[in-house]
Amino acid sequence: MIDQVTVELAAGAGGNGAVSFHREKFVTKGGPDGGRGGRGGHVIAIASGQINTLLRYRRQRSFRAVAGQPGGTTNRRGRDGEDLILEVPAGTIISRLRRDGSIAEQVADLADDGAGIVIARGGRGGNGNTYFKSSTNRAPRVAQQGQSGVAGSFRLELRLIADVGIVGLPNAGKSTLLQQLSAAQPRVAAYPFTTLEPHLGVVQTGWEEFVLADLPGLIEGAAEGAGLGHEFLRHTNRTRVLIHLVDGTRDDPLVAYDAINRELEAYDPALAAKPQVLAVNKLDTEEVGVLRDEIAELFARRDLAPLFISAQTGDGTDEVVGQALEVWRAARAAEEEERRKRPAAPITIEPRPDSRRYEVQKLKDGSYRVRGRQVETFIEMMDMEESDVREEAYRWLGRRGVSGALRKAGLEPGDQVRVGRTRWTWEA
Repeated sequence: MIDQVTVELAAGAGGNGAVSFHREKFVTKGGPDGGRGGRGGHVIAIASGQINTLLRYRRQRSFRAVAGQPGGTTNRRGRDGEDLILEVPAGTIISRLRRDGSIAEQVADLADDGAGIVIARGGRGGNGNTYFKSSTNRAPRVAQQGQSGVAGSFRLELRLIADVGIVGLPNAGKSTLLQQLSAAQPRVAAYPFTTLEPHLGVVQTGWEEFVLADLPGLIEGAAEGAGLGHEFLRHTNRTRVLIHLVDGTRDDPLVAYDAINRELEAYDPALAAKPQVLAVNKLDTEEVGVLRDEIAELFARRDLAPLFISAQTGDGTDEVVGQALEVWRAARAAEEEERRKRPAAPITIEPRPDSRRYEVQKLKDGSYRVRGRQVETFIEMMDMEESDVREEAYRWLGRRGVSGALRKAGLEPGDQVRVGRTRWTWEA
């Protein structure tokens, strides 16, 4: 099962603004009419209940949205770039990665079918020369470049959305129980770690049904990644109920029970708090049949009343299903009530931050830095190597008080100024 991949995503760049002047038969010197460039395409992830794995993202690791088209004459705006839609399984968590591969932040948790979010925003289209027209500059020959789209590495991590999960040490009989309760056909053998990936099955009880997951077995230290470790524990987060299956033929079944719960607690205390249905397996063996009362008394010391079953023959499994169904109904009802309280918003497109606030700072090397979302975005889209462009940038910075703030901080002509990733020598 492909349940974790790293992909490279890049939103589309914005289209360049146009430099154009109005021309017609009797108008030889019309005003500027260069249009703005189109927005670059976003990269949008949408959860789909029709997809079960992240297999397609193992085959292709790099995705890029379409760039916006440049602006045109007569103030025509360039066409926006087409958004890139990435379909992922419901239950996918998306995280932004640092350069060293560590997680910088969690971007989205797409648990519901149809939920979506913009992972990488497309760049803004550059303003055409119409934007720079003023009473003192009636024929500007300057336009902005399109802004680069957001790009970076992202991790897609699938956590199964199963209603009930079967947990237990290796060889406890989880796969056999899943096979007994559903139409699933997992691989079954009498040695540890037969199950190397989760299996899903549907359990039908009268008019109701729920999804049951056979999850890979744990060993001591799984919370630190030993054995199948995190590959197992990742999938327990989504389940509403856990069937805790204990091998009754072990020397001390209670020790096995405690070992699983310790690993769940170490990985995430919320997992250990999930409701559990405790079942002691292998009732069909002579050993468990003889020691049944002794095993029951052992668990009773913890106020636990295990169900005794045989996953092989099906004896006692109806009681396990009945208890799991009862707990599952209660958990599902609570989740539905909570969901009704939340407003529906399938696709999240957060507004682009565009604060007019800025701050000026003099650095130790004598240069000056200006920080502020709007200022940084504007300068990023200007080719400061061109003298005409710098002149327009100075006008823009002057109208917004940035030039005055720099001079107040001590800026003199010839000093270096940094805005975002752009650096130039101040001339005004």
